[in-house]
Amino acid sequence: MDINLELYKIFYTVAKEGSISQASNILYISQPAVTMQIKKLEQQLGMSLFTRTKHGVSLTDEGEILFEHVKIAMSSLKNGENIISNLKNLDSGTIRIGVSTTICRYILMPYLEKFHLQYPKIDIQINNNTSNNLIKELRNGNLDILILFQPEDENKDLKITPITEVQDIFVGNKKYYDLANNDINEVINLPVIFPNSSSSSRKHLNKYIKDNEIRIKPKLEAGSYSLIVDLVKTGFGIGFVTKEFIKEEIEEENVYEIKVIPEIPKRTIVYATIDKKEPSFSVKKLIEMIK
Repeated sequence: MDINLELYKIFYTVAKEGSISQASNILYISQPAVTMQIKKLEQQLGMSLFTRTKHGVSLTDEGEILFEHVKIAMSSLKNGENIISNLKNLDSGTIRIGVSTTICRYILMPYLEKFHLQYPKIDIQINNNTSNNLIKELRNGNLDILILFQPEDENKDLKITPITEVQDIFVGNKKYYDLANNDINEVINLPVIFPNSSSSSRKHLNKYIKDNEIRIKPKLEAGSYSLIVDLVKTGFGIGFVTKEFIKEEIEEENVYEIKVIPEIPKRTIVYATIDKKEPSFSVKKLIEMIK
């Protein structure tokens, strides 16, 4: 049975008020129109729902049964409206973000700080993992948005938007800075500290090595930028890092940039969402800030 929801709304209001005239005022429709809609609902259901009294109308036994179910449905709809209103006003909700620890710290954190100050009632969940795993989690519906380096593989199901460009560089302590010159073939003769083999930075370095037909063997592998920088400062070798992430270390001359020819190509940091899925209102607000 396909009955217009508006009929149930009119029925609910009349039953709740016990008066057609009162329901008419609340619904902003005429009393004859209310009466006509009630009769239409009764015809479709094949039973009487109200009886007239001196003071208005009262429910029949069948009407009482229907009212209890309609009351639950109307309450559920109202709750849904309230939840949607809260989400729209950013009074509640959750954003699930996939991002590496380094990008979170140096790129995303200023936006998160601003977002949290404006919308403190929105919960923020951060998942740190490799790019490939984060993309899987996004596709599985476990994340709402990713902040990551531009994936090298084609991902037609993702909507990918650039945020900023960054420059990868080699760095060393004062000793290695004095030893090195600009020729990459000379630099690679020095001990090199590589990013972890599963990281996007390592993949980018591997591509640079392959494109320029360079033979290089890592002395060490490290899982984080901070660890690479610590090893560089200690004198274990030269490290491959992103310049924008270690500005303070360079400015304070804790490490020194070792420029190479040919120059390492820049990389783009992007945000990614599922292409054909509409982001939540809170995710849209975060995207607006990032843009």
